[in-house]
Amino acid sequence: MRLNEESLEALIVKQMVEGGWQEGASTDYESAYALDLPQLVSFIEATQPHLVDALSLHAESPTRHAFLSRVQGEVTKRGVVEVLRKGIGHNQHHVDFFFPTASIGNPKAAALFAENRFTVSRQVHYSPGEKGLSLDLVASINGLPVFTFELKNNITKQTFDDAVDQYKRDRDPRELIFQFGRCIAHFALDDQQARFCTHLKGKQSWFLPFDKGWNDGAGNPPNPDGLKTDYLWREILAPASLANVVENYAQIVSSKNERSGRKTSAQIFPRYHQLDVVRKLLADVEVNGAGRRYLIQHSAGSGKSNSIAWLAHQLTEIKHDGGNAFDSIIVVTDRVILDGQLKATIKSFMQVGSTVVHAERSGDLRKAIEAGRKIIITTVQKFPYILDDIGADHRGNKFAIIIDEAHSSQGGKTAAAVAQALGEAGADGDDETVEDQINRIIEAKKMLTNASYFAFTATPKNKTLQMFGEPYAGADGTSYRPFHSYTMKQATQEGFIVDVLANFTPVQSYYKLMKTVEDDPEFDAKRASKKLRAFVEGNEHAIKLKAEIMVDHFHSQVLSRQKIGGQARGMVVTAGIARCIEYFHAISAYLAERKSPYKAIVAFSGEHEYKGNKVTEASLNGFPLKDIADRIQDDPYRLLVVADQFQTGYDEPLLHTMYVDKTLSGVKAVQTLSRLNRAHPAKHDAFVLDFANDAEDIERAFEPYYRTTVLSQETDPNKLHDLVADLNDFGVYVQESVDEFVRLFLAGVDRDQLDPILDRCVAEYIEMPEEDDQVAFKGLAKAFLRTYNFLSSVMPFGVPAWEKLSIFLDNLVPKLPAPKEDDLAAGILETIDMESYRVEKGAAMKIALHDEDGVVDPVPASGGGHINEPELERLSSILQAFNDLFGNISWTDADRVQRLITEEIPRKVAEDTAYQNAKKNNDPANARVEHDRALARVMLSLVADDTELFKQFSDNDSFKKWLSDAVFRSTYGESA
Repeated sequence: MRLNEESLEALIVKQMVEGGWQEGASTDYESAYALDLPQLVSFIEATQPHLVDALSLHAESPTRHAFLSRVQGEVTKRGVVEVLRKGIGHNQHHVDFFFPTASIGNPKAAALFAENRFTVSRQVHYSPGEKGLSLDLVASINGLPVFTFELKNNITKQTFDDAVDQYKRDRDPRELIFQFGRCIAHFALDDQQARFCTHLKGKQSWFLPFDKGWNDGAGNPPNPDGLKTDYLWREILAPASLANVVENYAQIVSSKNERSGRKTSAQIFPRYHQLDVVRKLLADVEVNGAGRRYLIQHSAGSGKSNSIAWLAHQLTEIKHDGGNAFDSIIVVTDRVILDGQLKATIKSFMQVGSTVVHAERSGDLRKAIEAGRKIIITTVQKFPYILDDIGADHRGNKFAIIIDEAHSSQGGKTAAAVAQALGEAGADGDDETVEDQINRIIEAKKMLTNASYFAFTATPKNKTLQMFGEPYAGADGTSYRPFHSYTMKQATQEGFIVDVLANFTPVQSYYKLMKTVEDDPEFDAKRASKKLRAFVEGNEHAIKLKAEIMVDHFHSQVLSRQKIGGQARGMVVTAGIARCIEYFHAISAYLAERKSPYKAIVAFSGEHEYKGNKVTEASLNGFPLKDIADRIQDDPYRLLVVADQFQTGYDEPLLHTMYVDKTLSGVKAVQTLSRLNRAHPAKHDAFVLDFANDAEDIERAFEPYYRTTVLSQETDPNKLHDLVADLNDFGVYVQESVDEFVRLFLAGVDRDQLDPILDRCVAEYIEMPEEDDQVAFKGLAKAFLRTYNFLSSVMPFGVPAWEKLSIFLDNLVPKLPAPKEDDLAAGILETIDMESYRVEKGAAMKIALHDEDGVVDPVPASGGGHINEPELERLSSILQAFNDLFGNISWTDADRVQRLITEEIPRKVAEDTAYQNAKKNNDPANARVEHDRALARVMLSLVADDTELFKQFSDNDSFKKWLSDAVFRSTYGESA
């Protein structure tokens, strides 16, 4: 057999038939109705024989034509999935087109399911008008097509990309079989990789990967038993698996833009990693029941919302030991949008009715459980509080807790509140001793045995890994890794998210500061440098200059190059609300100055003062916060200026470029820059212009999360013994004080009985002879609370003495005054002024991450507190060091350069004939164009004699803009 496309087609059909499919005849396909009529008739005959004559299925007649036309119309209107799930009504009849998977112990349903006809046909001629056009394969369920396939073969030098091009170029989306919703998906594949599309739109068709992944990246692993892609037809499309997809995953979801009223629909089909993770989680629950922990590390933009929706729905039905594994599913999220997605996803499933509710306040959760609502959605902030009054009636129930973007949301006090509300009822009698209460608190802090936790995150921290991860034997003891991962590496290589590090451009700021006082006072050099940096970066001139660079870049590099088909948006990330408001005004003013048709939106929380007036984002924008995400999608709004808001959990595919003027590190850097990575059919790249971070900072932040993230080793509980010993040595408290405070605290006494105990300890703290001791004690106390609150939820044992100390220190630490540290840099800003400021854009670069698992260290269990010794220096030395560090243009011959800039260059530009003619027409805009051309010609003439000046003009954007503005003001003013 030749290894060509035809042989691949034959092999696929052969293996599908071996797996339970039937091979259909291509001649049986009725292109006018887009169905396999003999298969449909055979199915109805076997399952609903009373309809055969009523619908005249065996003879060509107006009755049969009316029925087939009705089927065609319903599939067109509702989509093939809903027709398969729910059937259709026709005249006085109801017709089923599919019988779902039978539950255990239901032989009648099993017999009906066995009558479903899964058919695969080769070389199907699909077009009524173009008889010669055919598809390589069409897969049908009971005669209704659900998948089409175009196959290519690497050995004949064709790949899945050629199949994708064939769908885009040669398959008319107006043909009945290709119209929206008539098939679940269209597959383009070869023997190496697979792609699918749910909505063919010609050249705009969007094909997504359907690969397993290999080495945490794109592609598929070698298959010792066959082709790399045979998992698709042997596993995913096996009849039982495909039935599960139809019943629980595939669907059409409709949404409505509340502001515009516009409705949109999307056909949803799971990608391989989504199907894989949900099925593996369900299989584990089926075996082990409640009480397990799962960490799912799925890259940003990987479709977590749909994965969570599919998981939540199926957890309501999953069985363990003959009964339901869970009584209620609680979804904890910060994203309001997830509520709508869950409802939309679950609403269309045939087995589930109205089961979803949002719990927002005390009492909601209890009412939802009592009303039989299976899926309850709440936020991280409200979760502990709405659990307060569930009551003992439900503490014996079993819960699945799905955490969207898990970081520390289940640690310490939150975990205790959850456990006390959902856990088994403990002793509650009047004779309960302090020790009984302490032991009950210890137990309440532990992860629930009657709940399973499903924690989704793209960037797992050390606490998250140890709390929810899978333990395994590492080099240094027990380590932890995710239950399932879909990495940033794979998502980027597959093109499902955009590589936000591929076009990273740092912008270096340069300043020159000068003294404004005659004397030369001393200041703390380190603190002074920080204050000087904040002073110059927040200076009105600096913000204006950077705002102009951002706007100019956005217009010249983003809008003019038609990024995302001309729909690209930008985000400006600022360091604080005051800076955010200043940037918004500077950007808005410059947009107006350059007569741009576009506007900016600002996003920050609360009310703040700006130039004597109270402002909010609503007052500046002219519309409320809830409208921002919608408004930025529509013109004239193109730039979103933010302070903290929209830096996490904001999914906007039109976001293309980010301007960063805020120091970022760790997870925050990853989450912020990842706002750019959402895919869009017309989005091929993203751009970061960073004024505050260098490439090394960003690389260091992203490195742990590029591939699967693992915890190097677990936090050692014995470190708590060391912390307690060190704390005791300071003599701030005695054990009797701890015991007495805890006894009274648990008894619920008024604070006038508690404060005297704490105040005696505060007095001991204040009387410490060394400030370093105060810093050390407070740092150790915080370290103990941080470490114990985390470990108490995962340790297999409890130590009552630690719990008592935790209660005591939790109340003592806030009362400890901060050690007195003199600010030896105070007043420096009154002694200086800014002489010059410029910014210089570096070369765009691709930040390459190491191709290996990211390793994070365990939770630190040390204090680390200390007082920084001031380094006193003279003001002149501090300014010299600051100016040296941040630079300035050091001209070799400053006097000559100054003469060129102020005399020679303006004179030569003014003499340019084209520029003179433009000025005579009294058209400033055209004159500026000719001026810039003339200036470029003059500068080019200097290249031989004044290389240094020409290089600054060519390479330094800010210098070039300053010189151009200055010369234009000088020369154009002469003609006025």
